[in-house]
Amino acid sequence: MPQPPRYPLSDHYDGEIFFNPRATAPQPVEAPPPANRRRGGIVAILRWRFGGERRPWPAQPPDPKPTGDPQALPPLGAAAVTFIGHSTFLIRVGGLTILTDPVFSERCSPVSWAGPKRARPPGRDFAGLPRIDLLLISHNHYDHMDLPSLRAIRRRDNPQVVTPLGNAVHLAKAGLDRVHELDWWQSTELSEGIRVTATPARHFSSRTLRDRNHSLWSGFMLDIAGHRLFFAGDSGAGGHWTEIGQRLGAPDLALLPIGAYEPRSIMAPVHMNPAEAVAAHRALGAAHSVGMHFGTFQLTDEPIDEPPAAMAAARAEAGLAEEAFVTLGFGETRPFPL
Repeated sequence: MPQPPRYPLSDHYDGEIFFNPRATAPQPVEAPPPANRRRGGIVAILRWRFGGERRPWPAQPPDPKPTGDPQALPPLGAAAVTFIGHSTFLIRVGGLTILTDPVFSERCSPVSWAGPKRARPPGRDFAGLPRIDLLLISHNHYDHMDLPSLRAIRRRDNPQVVTPLGNAVHLAKAGLDRVHELDWWQSTELSEGIRVTATPARHFSSRTLRDRNHSLWSGFMLDIAGHRLFFAGDSGAGGHWTEIGQRLGAPDLALLPIGAYEPRSIMAPVHMNPAEAVAAHRALGAAHSVGMHFGTFQLTDEPIDEPPAAMAAARAEAGLAEEAFVTLGFGETRPFPL
């Protein structure tokens, strides 16, 4: 007998796998592609990955000593944000200490001896961070869900975790059991005045060759005493940014991906380029945004230093003030007004 669906059927879950619905895409992406199209996509990716001429990144770019103190509490009416690297941020706000998609390992890979290797070390060592109250895990890709890092966090802090549907089974391997699994638009109230809502994203999931799209991907909107912080996770461009801002309110601060976007023929469905990130900032109505998902692991073809420069150019082209959308130095801690 067929097994009943694990989760309620929706515009992004058909009872077996998750997919990107029409609402998240600038062009129709209504259902999972048939098997022959999936094979064609994999062939294109393999040809790109092993047949291209990717220019290697420098082994360790010369970064200045990070500024700010990740241990310090933020000023009243502000969030203190520390950029660890890639999509990992430490956020301190309203008595809460949050870590997003923590990756402190040398490689983002199922094995320690192969796979994408860091071009830069973590901007801050985990041992030097304050106690973590909450983890936000956007999806199960290895550059966002790193089990060795999660095990270390579990042993020291045992935080609560918010993640999309289907990811608790992976997090249990790291010993994390205080897990809130959410579908898109579902919310959980962690304590009085602190609410987290999972938001749509245009992406996919997989940790093996057999589990593609068996778990969901998302961003998160945090409402902390009326202040809104948005962590986008991983996403391609689409109409979901406007809907998020309309349904949940414009964020005071948004963390948006700006890297891993070339070649566009392959990456456009799942990763924004810097110009699309600036458009997402405007669609959300964000007061301030910070770029992420760049300069740490060489996942795609663009040069290591291109995403921040391209973002700055797109910001200027859009007529935005410099402080409206910024990138932080690796390890930098900076307060943002709420």
